[in-house]
Amino acid sequence: MFTGIVTDVGRLRRLMPPSGGGDTRLEIKTRYETAGIDIGASIACSGVCLTVVDRGMDWFAVEASDETLSCTTLGGWREGRRINLERALRAQDELGGHVVSGHVDTVGVVVSHAAAASSSVCWFSVDRAFGRYIAPKGSVTIDGVSLTVNHVEDGADTRFSVNLIPHTQAVTTLGDLQQGTLINLEVDMMARYVHRILAFDRNHDEADP
Repeated sequence: MFTGIVTDVGRLRRLMPPSGGGDTRLEIKTRYETAGIDIGASIACSGVCLTVVDRGMDWFAVEASDETLSCTTLGGWREGRRINLERALRAQDELGGHVVSGHVDTVGVVVSHAAAASSSVCWFSVDRAFGRYIAPKGSVTIDGVSLTVNHVEDGADTRFSVNLIPHTQAVTTLGDLQQGTLINLEVDMMARYVHRILAFDRNHDEADP
């Protein structure tokens, strides 16, 4: 589990495609003290929970399956890319954002990114199927960053906006967002469960004689 509070921005130093049907290996340069990262530990990499399989003095390696590559932005990553990093939540840690699983729901796209006073407002578009989980003043995770939704507009797709303060833009990759940029989106876990419960109850009631 994670909180959506990025603690380092790493860089993809090496990407090794699979050989013989294996997974893709990604080596990520980091400022973390890698001696304290256990093999098998989970690290959120721009919102995607990945397992550490190797480490060096200033880098760690993870592996991504074809499923992960196809369902997230990882399939388009190239060496040199900046990556939001967060280590897994410990029981005594402060929950500064919201509960994040690191399981990306869908890939969205930046519609616009414009300055607004000292901050900026960013609009995103996602498949309408995920619009039901996005609500004004609710939480979403964009590329591993916990954010509060400002406005939501439903149409052929769902569009929503967030406000990015200067600090967020400075300490994450969200300051690099441009129109057309693809992003990893994880909706609020609580919204998913509420929707499931309501849908289950509705279907159960309709099935009763």
